[in-house]
Amino acid sequence: MSEQELIERAKKDPVAFGLLYERYVDRIYQYIFYRTGNRQDAEDLTARTFFRALDKIDGYTYRGVPFSAWLYRIAHNLVANWHRDRRHRHLIPLDELVLKTTGRRAPERLVEKNEGDHALRQAISHLSGDRQQLLILKFAEGMSNAEIGKVMGRSEGAIKSLYHRTLVALRKDLESRGF
Repeated sequence: MSEQELIERAKKDPVAFGLLYERYVDRIYQYIFYRTGNRQDAEDLTARTFFRALDKIDGYTYRGVPFSAWLYRIAHNLVANWHRDRRHRHLIPLDELVLKTTGRRAPERLVEKNEGDHALRQAISHLSGDRQQLLILKFAEGMSNAEIGKVMGRSEGAIKSLYHRTLVALRKDLESRGF
């Protein structure tokens, strides 16, 4: 059964929507987790994404882009609202730091790595939502520029340009922080 047929079935049959959920839940969760940095919030926002999709699926119209693009757009909007409503700082839990120090790395190297990771997360957090979404789709989801273009509603050329400008902005931000 094609995705389009499954979507049409899901408009009337909750079991068919369950198949769509199973197909996309991990990708949507991963996207949201990268944007929030918190498991509980990512789980909550993922659930909200699919509740909203289920509620609005009757109004969904296939326009030649994958169904996942619609889900990513819902998730993107929910995450943007979440960030607007909260001023979260990303903290590294102490138990995570202790677990990482049991490996081969010396604690000093781990601190240096965490400082670099933190600086990168900070630089990314200063980017616009579109640029953050681009980086997550590119690196976390492994999507091609053409696939990202479909999700974000832009041409492949526009995605290449946005990607280049995003990397330049990240480099400048990191250099200004001494990294």
